[in-house]
Amino acid sequence: MIRYLRAEWAKFRSVPGWVRGTAVAALLILVFPVTGLGGGPPDQTPPIPIGPDGTPVSDAYYFVHRALTGDGRITVEVGRLTSLRTGAWAKAGLIVTAGPEPGARYAAIMVTGQHGVRMQHDYLYDRAGPPATARWLRLTRSGDTLTGEASTDGAHWTHVDTVRLAGLGATVQAGLFVACPARVNGLATAGDVATAEFGMPRLDGSWSAAWMGSQVGEPEHAGAFVASSKGFTVTGSGDLAPATRSDVPFGIAASDVLFGTFPALIMIVVIATLSITTEYRYGLIRTTLSAGTRRGRVLLAKTAVHAGVTFATSLVAAVVALPLWLRLIRSMGVYLFPASPGVLLRVAVGTAAVLAVTAVLALGVGVILRRSAAAVTAVVAATVLPYLIALTPFVPPAIAQWVTRVTPAAAFAVQQTLVRYPQVDSVYTPATGYYPLPPWAGLGVLCGYALVTLAVAAVLLRRRDV
Repeated sequence: MIRYLRAEWAKFRSVPGWVRGTAVAALLILVFPVTGLGGGPPDQTPPIPIGPDGTPVSDAYYFVHRALTGDGRITVEVGRLTSLRTGAWAKAGLIVTAGPEPGARYAAIMVTGQHGVRMQHDYLYDRAGPPATARWLRLTRSGDTLTGEASTDGAHWTHVDTVRLAGLGATVQAGLFVACPARVNGLATAGDVATAEFGMPRLDGSWSAAWMGSQVGEPEHAGAFVASSKGFTVTGSGDLAPATRSDVPFGIAASDVLFGTFPALIMIVVIATLSITTEYRYGLIRTTLSAGTRRGRVLLAKTAVHAGVTFATSLVAAVVALPLWLRLIRSMGVYLFPASPGVLLRVAVGTAAVLAVTAVLALGVGVILRRSAAAVTAVVAATVLPYLIALTPFVPPAIAQWVTRVTPAAAFAVQQTLVRYPQVDSVYTPATGYYPLPPWAGLGVLCGYALVTLAVAAVLLRRRDV
């Protein structure tokens, strides 16, 4: 096998066009213009609240509160919750917050428009409770620990969740809140408003004397509250939740800086396809197979050389491009969605793997079709075309998600750095940086196509008379 590898490596180096093309593909990854860098200067971009975990958050709601010193408990019945539109994630309930600053730690138990009772804290974390028939809520503080419970009758309680807010001060603000995301079916709207009717809260512990109303954050519509002998009517908008790409339209994800993968992919497809179809065109395949009589090993060696060279050069380009472009973006003041070093490493390695496996796919198709134009067209149609369809904003989300599940374009999920949150109704499509499959599962789809194609190519190479 070593002899076959040496022969194919010598053949690859002897064709300047293949060497230059591979270098150009790596260069495209490194220097291709980044989309969205002109998306908005910092002085025109509203400040983005950052949560305790360092991620962007939505932090806007109306708060009817009192100060609680030390341990205590608040219990309330939530009556009717209505909103102007669908209000699936309209929220009304009890909240304890560490402070008034944007992105402050909190714990809240709530009823929602269509998702039953939820216990949420620190924006990212969500725990489902009883169904919507439970309208009594209770939130208990014991030091840094908050416990949320729900009930259908105010007498028999179901534990929903217990969370710890490290560093919670001795005195906190606690009370009622209402929020309503400005989205309908995941699409941003002109804003929505929810109204909730609360019974009179029952308080245990050391509370301040008077209820106060405060607008937290900057929603499109300010909230308000009306007190009566029976309780409170509270109106609010905004949301307490992780921010998604739709909430930060001028933000840049780490995957955006590797948009050069797209033109590099086309270059790699052409090189890998020509490496075999050229031999068929000029009859050199007879010489190749005469020098190495074991045709399967010839194909395997050719595949290993092209995949190895593509992976190595693409990996170097991605490893250099990511920190270089991310540093440039930060220096421009453009918001950059956070991504851990481990995620960035996965993006770089995954990008190189996508290009290498695509080279294997192109080689297999080249052996099967034996015609350069037909093979290049077929591979580009199978990999690039679905990718373009998925990235087109006006394509229905269902179609964009389908093509990135079942076609080789699913492999681009390895570049995803954004997180899809089930408790946030947003636009989760490839065009906004969200893929339907997990990163390595998406790459697995491409690997499956490449392996099947290579197996068919090996069978045909053995059976055909060249």
